[in-house]
Amino acid sequence: MDLPASAPSPEPASEEAHAPIAPRNRYFNRELSWLAFNQRVMEEACNSAHPLLERLRFLSISGNNLDEFFMVRVAGLKGQQLQDVADRSPDGLNPAQQLAAIAERADVLMESQQGVWLDLRAELARAGLRVLALDEMGEEDTEWLQSHFREQIFPVLTPQALDPAHPFPFIPNKGFSVIFDLKRISDGEPILELLMVPSRLPRFIRLPGSEPRYIAIETLIRRFTGVLFPGYEVIGHGAFRIIRDSDIEIEEEAEDLVRYFRSAIKRRRKGRVIRLEVEAAMPANLERLVKDELGGSDAIITDAGGFLGIADLEQLADEDRPDLKFTPFAPRFPERIREHGGDCFAAIRSKDIVVHHPYEAFDVVLAFLNQAAADPDVVAIKQTLYRAGKQSAVIRALVDAAEAGKSVTAVVELKARFDEEQNLMWASQLERAGVQVVYGFVEWKTHAKVSMVVRREGGGYRTYCHFGTGNYHPITARVYTDLSFFTADPRAGRDAAQLFNYITGYVEPADLEMLTMSPHGMREKLCALIDAEIDNARAGKEAAIWAKMNSLVDPAIIEKLYRASAAGVQIDLIVRGICCLRPGVEGLSENIRVKSVVGRFLEHSRIMCFGNGAALPNRNAKVFISSADWMPRNFDRRVEYMLPIENPTVHAQVLDQVMVANLIDDEQSWRLLPDGGYDRITPGKRPFNLHRYFMTNPSLSGRGAALERSGSVPKLSLKRGA
Repeated sequence: MDLPASAPSPEPASEEAHAPIAPRNRYFNRELSWLAFNQRVMEEACNSAHPLLERLRFLSISGNNLDEFFMVRVAGLKGQQLQDVADRSPDGLNPAQQLAAIAERADVLMESQQGVWLDLRAELARAGLRVLALDEMGEEDTEWLQSHFREQIFPVLTPQALDPAHPFPFIPNKGFSVIFDLKRISDGEPILELLMVPSRLPRFIRLPGSEPRYIAIETLIRRFTGVLFPGYEVIGHGAFRIIRDSDIEIEEEAEDLVRYFRSAIKRRRKGRVIRLEVEAAMPANLERLVKDELGGSDAIITDAGGFLGIADLEQLADEDRPDLKFTPFAPRFPERIREHGGDCFAAIRSKDIVVHHPYEAFDVVLAFLNQAAADPDVVAIKQTLYRAGKQSAVIRALVDAAEAGKSVTAVVELKARFDEEQNLMWASQLERAGVQVVYGFVEWKTHAKVSMVVRREGGGYRTYCHFGTGNYHPITARVYTDLSFFTADPRAGRDAAQLFNYITGYVEPADLEMLTMSPHGMREKLCALIDAEIDNARAGKEAAIWAKMNSLVDPAIIEKLYRASAAGVQIDLIVRGICCLRPGVEGLSENIRVKSVVGRFLEHSRIMCFGNGAALPNRNAKVFISSADWMPRNFDRRVEYMLPIENPTVHAQVLDQVMVANLIDDEQSWRLLPDGGYDRITPGKRPFNLHRYFMTNPSLSGRGAALERSGSVPKLSLKRGA
């Protein structure tokens, strides 16, 4: 089938703008913007407003994020460099220039991570949670650890000599190893030994006792080298860690997508080394050996001054110390569904409803699917699955429905990065139960989060739909802020049916009534909405755009926003992660403001609001939810949806509650500056924390009769915090 046309070229500077601005001054680099985002994540580890173990979790998340960044984004740039690809990013940098800038910025970030870890380690020790060094182990500790080492760890370890008969072994992605320079005591014979630490071993060993005390696995290994290498003296040693290329490129000629992915997952484990972290204290001869064997000229090499593998600190963050963690939060179940006796279909049939995760339970989505599976009047269920998690109740509901004789179709996306293997497993389980499993397109990802249920009612059929901004993933739904929109609007049902037919049968949608889809027209629809605000501004009307997303990268959309700014449209963007748009630049973007919210929950929902001739918020504003960020891949290489919100209560909840709360938050927000830096916003006299607000205030559309009795829709004020 034919692919859609590639992304349009960015529009030239508008007639209202000043002299042309060079690309480097029009856009921020995508990769450096991502590193700036991860810096903000790490900064939350320094935020004294968070409990200690939550701060440690933020630090570990920043480490895991950085690993994935190298495994995918840096690996891609490195591949371009090795193939002499000279393509430049929108800001004008070629792959080599980007890699040099990334290496410099990443080194600074990793050095900061080490400093934060040292500070947190000291604070945790004062709070009664200690990570012991070699010289901090008492006699009793040493005795227990030696026994534990001999019985639980030593049998799993496999030292390997490095000599002509034993060449340097393959080390898997994220492999953590210790290399030893040894001398045999009996005759002084030197030997090099490599010890790969198995990934199944915990990174930290907890010592017995009520007070949490831990020792890192590498510290334990170094303490008992005599057990590992009896008869040898340790001359020197050092730890190192590698990151490999883990991206999977789809070959268009792949004849069997499932077989291709099973093979590609195995190949990924052997991808080329992209980053090599070497312990700074490693002796020079060992460092040279490791770099020669693993680094070469292709890898980015970092001399780490402290703890290798910051992501592994997650284990410590799981310690059972409620006093050092966020107060547990139990999400609400929407009152309106309870008022209908738990009947999701009756509640949706009466009026559209939006569920705001994680403040409202993901159980609503599961209840919707479980009711569909058990209801004898339901004849068909269609479901997209991008990320479903390891223990997915969604899969169980689909299996139950199929086994009950219903027609069940599941679109399983194999190209969901790092979830490919899990999704292959779910696909097999679904097929065994009789579910029609479809893998979508070879070229594109199916990223739209849509579920539809067809039910026999009153001599005909009614379609109930769920449109989500996040994944059908019960675990991430506890920490990601997303919207789940339920409707029985026949127009939405007809559009959803076309979306599924497009994925399963390549039948291109025609005359969609509500949905806008990519890769067919979403960019154009957004540009038209922005143009309408430009026309309003030029006609002397109020003109405003609010948008919330994870990433803003697409040059064509950015240029359209620049034109809107030049025309006088007031634009407020909430971009959690990557933002390539440069706000507040004279002659380019004076009327654009960008903020990023990083806090207890991960802001994930995609929302777009257009003033429609009046200042925002207003009841006639055009409000949309979407599965897509504003990136070329979402517009051109993914199946996505964008849906208008028309129900007045849902409209008010999304615009007057969710968007306003994000805009006025001043406790966990950062302001993007024209030079690319981010300033943490200083709380005002009445600080406002949007996560705390939604944890303590029920949503509008889920309140049911309680809202009707109140007779009003409570609004947040843009001028104050509550």
